[in-house]
Amino acid sequence: MQTPRHSLRMLRALELSKSSAPRRISLPRWPIGRPSGGARRHMSDNPPKTPSFEELRQPKPNKWAFRLQLMVGLPLTAALIYSILTDDTKAESPTQVKAEGPTIAEADALLKRENGVNETSPMRLRMEEFIKRHQKQIVAELEKVDGVKFTIDSWQRPEGGGGITCVLQDGNVFEKAGVNTSVVYGRLPRKAIQQMRINHKALDPSVESLEFFAAGLSMVLHPSNPMAPTVHLNYRYFETADEQGNTNAWWYGGGCDLTPCYLFDEDAIHFHKAIKSACDKHDKKYYPRFKKWCDEYFSNKHRGESRGLGGIFFDDLDETEKDQEQLFSFVQDCLSAFLPSYIPIINKRKDMPFTEHEKQWQQLRRGRYVEFNLVHDRGTAFGLNTPGARVESILMSLPLTARWQYMHQPEAGSREERLLEVLRKPKEWV
Repeated sequence: MQTPRHSLRMLRALELSKSSAPRRISLPRWPIGRPSGGARRHMSDNPPKTPSFEELRQPKPNKWAFRLQLMVGLPLTAALIYSILTDDTKAESPTQVKAEGPTIAEADALLKRENGVNETSPMRLRMEEFIKRHQKQIVAELEKVDGVKFTIDSWQRPEGGGGITCVLQDGNVFEKAGVNTSVVYGRLPRKAIQQMRINHKALDPSVESLEFFAAGLSMVLHPSNPMAPTVHLNYRYFETADEQGNTNAWWYGGGCDLTPCYLFDEDAIHFHKAIKSACDKHDKKYYPRFKKWCDEYFSNKHRGESRGLGGIFFDDLDETEKDQEQLFSFVQDCLSAFLPSYIPIINKRKDMPFTEHEKQWQQLRRGRYVEFNLVHDRGTAFGLNTPGARVESILMSLPLTARWQYMHQPEAGSREERLLEVLRKPKEWV
C-alpha cells in the first residue's frame, strides 16, 4: 500500500470557494469578463481584441482587492496546512516573515512578462503552459464531439496562481464533463516538510518553512449513452524552493483510466495500447508497473471490485526515478496520448441504441463510481474536509445521476455479469 500522496491532496484542497466570485472567460485566448448583453463567452468565440494571458492572470487592481485578500488569505493558508498533514497531527503556522528576495510567484510573473515561456524557463512555468495548452485542446475536441460548449470559470489566489474550470453539463453526448487546471503557490510549514521527507529526502528538515508550487490538469467525462465509457485523467507537478528561490525538491504524478458500463474488448485494448505506447517510449517497465498501481488504487475494496478497467497511475516520480527533463517528457507523452486513446471510442459508442434496462445498469455502475470517490479517494476526502475548499470543483468528478438498488444481482451469463467478472479480477489487455 502506498503512503498518502500529498501533492494530489493539495491540488484539490486549495481550490477557492465559490465565494471568491470566479470570472466567466473564453478559451483558448482567455479573455476577461463577459460580452455585452450578458451572454456567456465560449471556447469558439473570436473577439476582435483579446487580452493577453498576463492581463488575465494579473487583472487591474480595484477597490475590493485588499478586502478580498483579507477574506480569503487566512482560509487558504489553513487549507494548505490541513490538506498536507494527517488527521492526527496539528499544523504549525508557516513563517510569516517574508524573505528579502521576491517569492517564486513574483519571480515567475516577472519572467513571463519579460521573456514569456520557453525551453529555458523554470519547470514551473513550462508545466503550467503545457497543461493550459492541453486543456484548450481537449476542450475544443470534446466540443466537436458533443456540439455543446463548455462553461468556463476562472479563479485566482492572492498568493499566486489560480485555476480554470471547464464544465459541460446535459450535453448531447456528455451528461457531465469537467476539464480543470490548477496552479498554486504558497509555503509549507515545518511539519508538512517532515511529512513529505518520507518520500522525498531532498527536502531540508531543518528549515521552518519552504515555498512550494503545484500545478495539474484533471478531467472526468461521464457520457449519457451507457455503451460509452466514463474516463478519468490527472497529471500534476509539485516543487519546493529555498529562500533564494532555488528548487529544493520536485516530483510528478498522474494517470488515466477507463470505466465502462458495458464491456467492449476492442475499446479496452485500444485504450491500453495507446497508454502503453506512451509509456514504452520512456521505459518498458512503466506500463506494467503503473497499470498494477492503477488497478490497486482505483478499487472499491468494500465491494471487492475495481472501479473500472484501469489504465496507469503513478506518483512521487522524482530524481530517484529519472532526471527532470526525462520525466517531464514522459508526462507530456502520457497526456498527449489521451485524445487518440478516447476520441475514437466515444465517437463509436455515443449513438449506439440502448434499452431502459441498460440505462438502469449504467446508473448502478455510476453509484459504484460515487462510492469510490467519496469513500476511498484520498484527494476527495481531504479536499472536502479542508476549510475554504472549492467544493464544486472537488465534486466535479461525480456523475450527474446515479442509482443504488438493494441487493442487485445481474442475470447469469449476461453482459452485466461479464463486466463484474473482469472488475473482480483485473485483466491484462495488451
